[in-house]
Amino acid sequence: MPTPQYDSAELERIRERLRSEGIEYCMATFADGHGIAKCKTVPLDHFEDMMHGSELFTGAALDMLGQSPADDELAVWPDPDAIVQLPWRPNVAFAPGNLHLHGEPYSMCPRTVLTRQAERAAGRGFVFNLGMETEFFFVRPDHLGRPEPWNPRDTLEKPCYDAIGMLESLHFLDEMVGYMNALGWDVHSFDHEDGNGQYEFDFSYTNAVAMADRFMLFRMMAKEIARSHGYEATFMPKPWSDRTGGGAHFNMSLAAVDGGENLFAPGSGDDPYACGISLLGYRFLAGVLAHAPAIVAVTCPTVNSYKRLIRRGAMSGSTWAPVFISYGRNNRTHMLRVPTKSPRVESRAVDASVNAYLGAALVLAAGLEGIEQELDPGPPIDRDMYVQTDEQIEELGVTLLPRTLAEAIDAFEADPLTRDVFGADLHAAYIDFKRSEWEDFHNSVSQWEWDRYLTFY
Repeated sequence: MPTPQYDSAELERIRERLRSEGIEYCMATFADGHGIAKCKTVPLDHFEDMMHGSELFTGAALDMLGQSPADDELAVWPDPDAIVQLPWRPNVAFAPGNLHLHGEPYSMCPRTVLTRQAERAAGRGFVFNLGMETEFFFVRPDHLGRPEPWNPRDTLEKPCYDAIGMLESLHFLDEMVGYMNALGWDVHSFDHEDGNGQYEFDFSYTNAVAMADRFMLFRMMAKEIARSHGYEATFMPKPWSDRTGGGAHFNMSLAAVDGGENLFAPGSGDDPYACGISLLGYRFLAGVLAHAPAIVAVTCPTVNSYKRLIRRGAMSGSTWAPVFISYGRNNRTHMLRVPTKSPRVESRAVDASVNAYLGAALVLAAGLEGIEQELDPGPPIDRDMYVQTDEQIEELGVTLLPRTLAEAIDAFEADPLTRDVFGADLHAAYIDFKRSEWEDFHNSVSQWEWDRYLTFY
């Protein structure tokens, strides 16, 4: 992917359109290693300079971008097709883009990592379409800084789809729907989820790069809206040990570059296991399963993520999170689910702390490998995986997902695909950072330890 070359006349047309919409400032934005938005803000008069990479960043100030204070600055080149007005700050435009160094694409930029995989898919005639289910919590900190649901009445043991809880939250949910629809995301539905103070929006899918941009912007939007109401929005996967955690499920399909038809839709005789997807879809699915332990290190990237990937651990009776490397039909106890509603594959082993650029890139690469190698996932497992005994699991021939971040990072390091997708520098930086995160966790003393040991011995 070469450095983009923009026509000055076209940039002037874009700037005048932005000016006519009341835009005064543009956020030249990129993602750090966590998928969190970082930016410099540029007055509209300097729009063309911004689009030609004038805004420089010191990569050493950011996680997992591989620079020291002695290195030259990185430049972001915004994507003109991705610039959008912020509906809640209508004088500001969000302009996500890719990092460059010395005039060349920077290999450790998460958006660049995904863009390269998308280009690889396009070379095979595919567009990787992605929908993400955005689960999040609105909370208030208590006097010790611990999170509590924003609404003190939100105490049901099974709060999923709670109508009263949803209506009591409508003052900010309605605000979010308005902004999302103003951005063109087409909200299909929203609800109170299974955790107290937890919500989810379902909105239209798009290509993977655009969806990763949306997810980065969604987290920004939710936090701004929460704080405007005196709350905090958290995308922490498991804020409370006894309540349901938060996911960001990937709903995946491949479309044809020419024509756009869904290539996961089965044709005559093209659905060997009667799940409602094509042979291409099964092969993609099989590639994801083959690399699942390494993928999870990126799609479930924190110490806290693995407190969600358990069978039990919520007042409602189940965690709704996967435990095994398996797939099934419309069955939410598997890592991969093939819904009956439309030809797609859902990965439930994704949580809301994901860097969507890196997670999507690795999943896409695994799926493409499955297609290239004509992998066969075998028939779906039509069982409740939460209630299977160890003997039954052994008979099924399935294995566990990683149980800790440390185990996942070991799998990530051992899988050659991860180095191919991330590149040598980002691969090493990701491993180092996540191992340090795991060590920091083990060196801290928790409330559980105080409760268990302080007066016991």
